[in-house]
Amino acid sequence: MNPAEAIASPVAPVYVPPFQLTDGQPPPIAANGGQSFASLNRGGDAGTAAAMEAALAQIARGESQALIEMIENAPPGPIETQWGLGFRRYEECLDYIRANNIMAPEGGVVLPLRYSIHEQPSYSVVSSNALWRDAGREAEAEALRQDERNINRLCLYFPQVLRDARRIEAYYPGLSPYSPECMDRLGVSLAHCESKCGNFYDAHEVERVFYPEMEKLLVDFFPGATDALVYNHDVFDKDYQGDVVEDQDNKDPGVNRGYANLVHNDLNDNSGRVRCRELLTRNLRNFGREQHYTEGEADAKMSRRFMSINLAKPMETVRQNPFVLCAWPSFADQPYITNYRIYDDRVGETTRFTYRPEHEWYWVPQQTPTEVSMLKCYDSVTDGSVSRWSFHSACVDPTAPADASCRKNVVVRSFVFF
Repeated sequence: MNPAEAIASPVAPVYVPPFQLTDGQPPPIAANGGQSFASLNRGGDAGTAAAMEAALAQIARGESQALIEMIENAPPGPIETQWGLGFRRYEECLDYIRANNIMAPEGGVVLPLRYSIHEQPSYSVVSSNALWRDAGREAEAEALRQDERNINRLCLYFPQVLRDARRIEAYYPGLSPYSPECMDRLGVSLAHCESKCGNFYDAHEVERVFYPEMEKLLVDFFPGATDALVYNHDVFDKDYQGDVVEDQDNKDPGVNRGYANLVHNDLNDNSGRVRCRELLTRNLRNFGREQHYTEGEADAKMSRRFMSINLAKPMETVRQNPFVLCAWPSFADQPYITNYRIYDDRVGETTRFTYRPEHEWYWVPQQTPTEVSMLKCYDSVTDGSVSRWSFHSACVDPTAPADASCRKNVVVRSFVFF
């Protein structure tokens, strides 16, 4: 492209989502007053420069260091927090559970879950960001790298009861876990799937076979749904020995040999709308069917209800490292803590949460390959009539045999439109 063409080329419009909260929801613990960094767009950068500046300014203030020192210098044993007793190590929390004979209902289990205890926004600069290749910014890169490591040092384990999701009707009479009403009320549900995908490690087969299966499942599951878009997936297998590297150009997410062992949600009030918009109008980081909506067409589609659903299907019966989900009513009035993921062309937002003993957790013990656990990551309905999201985590099941195999499953991310 010559300079004249560059000058003539229009800058792609940057979508700034409206600042929305559910009725009764407290403001988030976030930067920029909770508004998307896209509102600080400079020359089409979607707010990435402003987010990087905010991250470096927070590091310079040293807001997390005192908390890290408190955790690491505390005497052995539990740490008293404003939310309850937390533990630095999984085994310490498990000993506490056993010593206090904390019991679970039939089909349930009591185990340690890992929560953040830092009520400040956090920042993560993704591996593809140009910062990591800029020799002139090595000091900034090292500061950001250390700050991201510190996120794990700002977490503790807390005891939680997990109920069997298959028994939801015992806790909510008349509410089947296999129903859209369950998703509307709790933000979690279950579905049945007998996939024809033969190799979930083959990203192209997953896209060709499994994506359409999940899109059909979603449209059939939710009354009034007009269409669904599965836009990416992850494969989890701690024991996988092959190539694990993500290849965006070839729509291959690789394989995750780790599990997200931290209470979190993948989207929030801002990123639920931003992620939908960039998929529809820019086809950005979409591993599924290409989308080419105009801005006006996207406005019309997003003026109706839409939601983001994650679906997790095991490749074999889950015996260890289960996927666990929390029900919306138990945290609907709790502010989330925003984590910003800084790319070169966008700022993603995920969320963390602090511990509450009343959080209502579910799992699917011995989840089979035909059982799909579904969790809501975002819902555009904000009047309080339906769940907005669930949060989730992975964990270690202390009741599993020592030689139990790790979870091997595929998780797809989707949007459902009405």
